Amino acid sequence: MLINSLSALSPENWPFDRKMLPQPVYLVGGSVRDALLKRKSDYLDLDFILLDQAVNIARSIAKQYQAGFVVLDAERKIARVVFKETTVDFAEIEGNSLEEDLWRRDFTINAIAYNPFNDEVIDLFNALKDLQDGIIRMVRSANLRDDPLRLLRAYRQAAQLDFIISPETQTVIREFAPLLTQVAAERVQTELGYLLSHPQGMVWIEKAGKDGLLSSYFPTAGENWEIAKQVDIVAEELGKNWSQLKDELARGVRDTVKTSLLAIAKLAILVNSDPEKAEVELMGLKYSNAEIRSTIAVIKGLAKLSEIEISQMSVRKQYFFFQEIGKNFPALAVVGVGKGISITEIDCLIKRYINPEDPVAHPTPLLKGNDLIAALKLPKGPIIGQLLTEIQIARAEEKIFTKAEAIQLAEKLIQS
Repeated sequence: MLINSLSALSPENWPFDRKMLPQPVYLVGGSVRDALLKRKSDYLDLDFILLDQAVNIARSIAKQYQAGFVVLDAERKIARVVFKETTVDFAEIEGNSLEEDLWRRDFTINAIAYNPFNDEVIDLFNALKDLQDGIIRMVRSANLRDDPLRLLRAYRQAAQLDFIISPETQTVIREFAPLLTQVAAERVQTELGYLLSHPQGMVWIEKAGKDGLLSSYFPTAGENWEIAKQVDIVAEELGKNWSQLKDELARGVRDTVKTSLLAIAKLAILVNSDPEKAEVELMGLKYSNAEIRSTIAVIKGLAKLSEIEISQMSVRKQYFFFQEIGKNFPALAVVGVGKGISITEIDCLIKRYINPEDPVAHPTPLLKGNDLIAALKLPKGPIIGQLLTEIQIARAEEKIFTKAEAIQLAEKLIQS
């Protein structure tokens, strides 16, 4: 039975002493749902609701165990304590009773309460059956209207849990879809981030788009649903031949930005193919400058590849191509193949990219600008950069190999 799996939430697994909590206290939300589904994780998330003093109790626990502490919502009295391998949220019951609190939640599967001190399970909405049947069902339509982000969250949770959305819930979502624009863009972006990072996420992004949730954010995405759904398949296929490419696709745009290059590939398909319009759409969703630059680089790179035959690209053209696309190349490769470029055709570029010694994709300088200035008595200026570029290309073309040859080439270029 599902109930037997709640032992994962036993006080023995908590990073603090159960005596620090008053009674009654209940675990709710995703922690209960995931325990019932036996969804295991190396990191434990616990969500408690208490009758009162939630913030003060959280602060006391954090102080006692020297754990991290933050007030998430002062008005609703929600606080978080962060331990090494556990995050614990404490919130006060909304309304006058546990039942009233549960009636305010989004979906039935998130509205199960569990008292870990006596193993009591409170299931007001027959949610245990919804868990068994794999169904996302709203508690009531007003709850979705009051927080429209829940409309998109339904698709995110369907993707993560491999559930379906109940027909009546989907009907309400379609009706309330225009309300999503009232939600802060950062919150919408967060939900999209979960979907973009999930292998089945694009399937549910398409469903959300067709149900009217994303038309204000990605107005032209409808033209590319089939391509968008191919991205994860293509990434897997490319990863079989080039494991390094697969690793690169999982890498974040930057250390400080967790959006993966695979997610960037998907964004590049969802947004407008015009770089300027795409930038406006991404800015509207509050994406960072790094995420926007990566997405735009993929869009521009795809436009270039569509204009030429890759096999006919000269070394010079390949050099400038890699200079422009940089570390975003894996995302471009996935999108390009998804849009019809054959793996055989793009093979030559992939091989260059995954070879760290390749002088076209990863050039290393034979000399520096100061070397040219000293050797040829040149003034500082744009010409130094131009000469260094020509030296790099000549080296990639295997016309020069040494520092002396580089200086000789620079001298010839100046004379001509």
